[in-house]
Amino acid sequence: MGKQRSSGTHLDPSFASDNVAGVSPSILTALGEANQSAAVPYGGDTTSAQLLEWTKSEFGSQAEIYPVFNGTGANVVALQAMLPRWGAAICSIGAHLNNDEGAAPERLGAIKLLPRPASEGKLTSADIEAELGAMGFVHAAQPLAVTVTQSTEVGTLYSLEELATVAATAHRHGMGVHIDGARLSNAAAALGVGIGELVAHSGADVVSLGGTKNGALAAEAVVVINPDRVAGMGYIRKYSMQLASKQRFIAAQLLELFSTELWHRNAHHANTQAARLGERLQALEGVHVQAQPSVNAVFPEVPVDMAARIQSTYLAHTWDTAPSGNPVLRLMCSWETTDEQIDDLMSCAAASELVHERG
Repeated sequence: MGKQRSSGTHLDPSFASDNVAGVSPSILTALGEANQSAAVPYGGDTTSAQLLEWTKSEFGSQAEIYPVFNGTGANVVALQAMLPRWGAAICSIGAHLNNDEGAAPERLGAIKLLPRPASEGKLTSADIEAELGAMGFVHAAQPLAVTVTQSTEVGTLYSLEELATVAATAHRHGMGVHIDGARLSNAAAALGVGIGELVAHSGADVVSLGGTKNGALAAEAVVVINPDRVAGMGYIRKYSMQLASKQRFIAAQLLELFSTELWHRNAHHANTQAARLGERLQALEGVHVQAQPSVNAVFPEVPVDMAARIQSTYLAHTWDTAPSGNPVLRLMCSWETTDEQIDDLMSCAAASELVHERG
């Protein structure tokens, strides 16, 4: 069974997603500072210029950055710029692009996706090579880009070597490489590398750089590492309704997040809290956490009655059904997840055990 979204305004959303978290205080301060005076619109402001300087220092002198409003916009703009009209993008079948963007790639971007049933949410060289039969066949969309998600929708990580291998295979066959980096900060923190180092080792041509899930407010960006792999990025961003007139407010957030250690502090905290939550859940009778969380997502298989208790209080999505028949939940930690919130969730999960012990 596939994932099922929970709903209910009365439920505590603390672990539903990292999107439920607020805005980092220092980012609010940066927004206030950007609001002090008039500025040239559409990216002509000094804050956007500073963001571009940071981009070139982090990703190389050829790098360009295009701030956008949201992750779906970043992905759709990036792939449109990478693909000709007859092109297609290879992705994991579980990718956010494929499942959670409301057909925006297809309807707004006219992008053909070629989803692969990737193990642990990760594409391999074999997945790319499996699509090569379409090359030169006039009746098939041409696989001309590969898009990987780092970290993945199932909370796994590509190692630097895995990313480099996928990129090398794609490039060898003339394909561009895109990273959906909505949680790239969590991945970099978990791997113990900087954002620029991760991207450099990945071989990516274009990156969707996420800020919102890590403490920003509606602030994402398309970062072009290799300008030869894209065309018309500025025009595409405009007609895709992702060009902000008051761009300085997006740029100010990205600059505060990534030109300081804030991105790492926030992501490291979220990852650490997820590891703590996973360990505590694993200690409960009947709970199985398949793997120690790599980033800020925990996927515990829990007894049906425990799932019912948790979901009667928390907005917690049922992600899958285990072979045992028990539900697998998805619990997410964020930059502001507290120890007290974890304690409260654990009390809810273990309620029947506590009652039994006291009895």
